[in-house]
Amino acid sequence: QVQLVESGGGLVQAGGSLRLSCVASRRTFTTYAMGWFRQPPGKEREFVAAISWSGAGTVYSDSVKGRFTISGDNAENTVYLQTNSLKPEDTAVYYCAARTYYTTAYRDAVWYNYWGPGTQVTVSL
Repeated sequence: QVQLVESGGGLVQAGGSLRLSCVASRRTFTTYAMGWFRQPPGKEREFVAAISWSGAGTVYSDSVKGRFTISGDNAENTVYLQTNSLKPEDTAVYYCAARTYYTTAYRDAVWYNYWGPGTQVTVSL
């Protein structure tokens, strides 16, 4: 069974930055896209960003566009999320996700079939 493992979360002041990382436990694990979701306290899980290995590029939610950057290495099954200009409303558990089949949908969690356990990001004033 393949596992996704996130790292890089923590406590940061507003305006600061964090770089989140996610790696799959098996390098031969074939993915078509990987992404990041987050769940703020008391709220539903929401889409943050995704990267397609099949040429579609990157997709961002409006709330993070221009502040966050997703990147990754398909061969290593690794994805990163560079978060800049963090705001208190970015506080959430951030989850890495991957899917092993092709589809053009990216923003809904139902389209991902592998998930990491999450890493906490807390942004203070």
